[in-house]
Amino acid sequence: MANLKEIRNRISSVSSTMQITSAMKMVSAAKLKKAQDAITAMRPYSDKLTELLQNLSASMEGDSGSRFAEERPVEKVLVIAISSNRGLAGAFNSNIVKEAKNIADTVYAGKEVHFLTIGKKANDILKKSHTVIFNDSEIFDDLTFENVEAIAERAMNLFTEGTYDKVELLYNSFKNAATQIVTREQFLPIVPLKEQFEDVTPANTADYIFEPSKEEIVKQLIPKALKTQFFKGIRDSVASEHGARMTAMHKATDNASDLIDELISAETTIDAVSSGFIGISNQPGLQASPDP
Repeated sequence: MANLKEIRNRISSVSSTMQITSAMKMVSAAKLKKAQDAITAMRPYSDKLTELLQNLSASMEGDSGSRFAEERPVEKVLVIAISSNRGLAGAFNSNIVKEAKNIADTVYAGKEVHFLTIGKKANDILKKSHTVIFNDSEIFDDLTFENVEAIAERAMNLFTEGTYDKVELLYNSFKNAATQIVTREQFLPIVPLKEQFEDVTPANTADYIFEPSKEEIVKQLIPKALKTQFFKGIRDSVASEHGARMTAMHKATDNASDLIDELISAETTIDAVSSGFIGISNQPGLQASPDP
């Protein structure tokens, strides 16, 4: 059994750790509110734009925008894995890495799968066993549509140039502070509406009147919709990261509190036992008698 000094040192150490985890929890909670508001406001716009894009792609055979919807035999796949730069967020990063390896080794077994990583955590692990063509860890320092646009254009160019036959997004989708859903989403080629909904018929498919011309809209809308989809994925991941970290730090704080209670109980017990021994040794009848 540990002595009294060791237990008191342990209590002091755990108390310091609990102060840190509690502070990190509060910081994550503040950042989560901002990130949650951002993704909640963006989702309806992004989803509607994607729906419009899919509807448009179903009728643009031979148009200039069909290069983003071109279906090719899948031989080379680019997976854009979105993680974070920091840890202490539970299974947030490990879930992305696990699914990324599953995609490369199982889903596209026998195909050539490369990664474009966003965030240090996924890059540090995936580069050891797979090919990472590019990593951007600085995007989170200034997360704007303009900065994300450059990465999206890079992926779009790799597809249109024929370097990759398919591009997928992999990220944590935010549900609530305690739940993040690993989401795998096709980025390119564009998924036609008929592939997502089996009951698509002329009765429930919108018929759009194009103004200006359809070709002009295709040139402007499709790249913007793809960049918006990409930006939404990163926004979702950021909100999920703060939620995961807040939950992890909350659990760590609770565990530290429970451990402190146990240590204080042990300290009290040892202190009581020690006081009892001192009291007994001080009784006159138990004192050592001098040699005759």
